[in-house]
Amino acid sequence: MITLTERASLKVKEMLAAENKPGLFLRVGVRPGGCSGFTYGMGWDQEMKEGDVTFEQHGVKIVVDKDSYLYIKGTEIDFKESMMGGGFSIENPNAIASCGCGSSFKTALAEGKAEKCDD
Repeated sequence: MITLTERASLKVKEMLAAENKPGLFLRVGVRPGGCSGFTYGMGWDQEMKEGDVTFEQHGVKIVVDKDSYLYIKGTEIDFKESMMGGGFSIENPNAIASCGCGSSFKTALAEGKAEKCDD
């Protein structure tokens, strides 16, 4: 399961409303890259693909492709505000290491494809 906190759900709903396109949902996934081997991806989609895993949290439909789900099952997505702005944070229990910025990770089962960090 992927958990979207209530705070994150409110932000996603706000952003979806701004898109003004019926049928959009939140797609979450990973791809090889980043300092640690895998990077997270979040965006809008309206087409389901074979093998997609779906969840609904606080009225938000979340879709994950089957390959990504292996690396992010059990993940919690939150939204945090600060004086510098706001952003989504991802707490992935499968990650055994992550980069300093928190946007890439590796798991015990897979290292992905690490890239050189930009300092």
